[in-house]
Amino acid sequence: MSNQNYLSIYAKSFNWAGFFLPKKTYQDCSDLYDFCRTLDDIADQDLDLRIKKKIFEEFKRDFESKNIENPIINKIYKLIKDFEISPKIIFDLFDGVESDLKEKVELKSNEDLIIYCYRVAGTVGLIMAKILNVKSKSSLKSAIDLGIAMQLTNIARDVVEDNKRNRNYISSNFETIKGTLKLADKFYDNSFKSINEISLNNRFAILVARRVYRQIGNKILTKKNIENYSISGKIYVTNFGKINQTFLSFFDLIKLKFTKSNNHLTENEHIMIGKEINLDERI
Repeated sequence: MSNQNYLSIYAKSFNWAGFFLPKKTYQDCSDLYDFCRTLDDIADQDLDLRIKKKIFEEFKRDFESKNIENPIINKIYKLIKDFEISPKIIFDLFDGVESDLKEKVELKSNEDLIIYCYRVAGTVGLIMAKILNVKSKSSLKSAIDLGIAMQLTNIARDVVEDNKRNRNYISSNFETIKGTLKLADKFYDNSFKSINEISLNNRFAILVARRVYRQIGNKILTKKNIENYSISGKIYVTNFGKINQTFLSFFDLIKLKFTKSNNHLTENEHIMIGKEINLDERI
């Protein structure tokens, strides 16, 4: 497990963007991804639910007891120490994954959806920002927004697959999928200006990741209806598409200098999250 680079194996869009990161920063991001991937795999394995819960509880106990003999736990605690990451963020991530360990998952409101996306992905965006030495509270909240935007994109892309697993994050109709992507766009837009706070040698990689992942949503919209969407298989950005989005990211780099902050765009959604989670204690 410790010798695997899960980032390069599974996270093709992020790994593409990671090419533009300094080597040390890329390794730190890879260590974070290893931890997240390990958690995701527990929830997604084709095993009896009782077995998955047992594996999850054992892994969580390893984290709680700081069992650094587990190489994945060792790496995440090194990140916590090096970048002053609140363990509360990690426990939020555990809560998000645990919410998937049910016979049937059904989010009943937009608020449930936003809080779920914070737990499983906004947390990762926040940790990433800390690895990239982002300091201001508004920018750290914008990093949460980018994570939420990407998770909403994931949910819109994986409706058919998730329904087969009895995970109903959103309704399986194309209007709802379009609405989810529109919501994702609001989070993408709100995350943009704060990327300017990231050091120049890291900034371009985040712009590329943001663009490539947002392009997945654009490709979903080209399907026009649920019938075309359902038969299209896993929607992804081709290597040529990634090259194109990387080129366009150069213009984003310039645009950043002339863009005003849009922190108000997701204010209501932050209030939703705040009903259950004190973000100020995490950032």
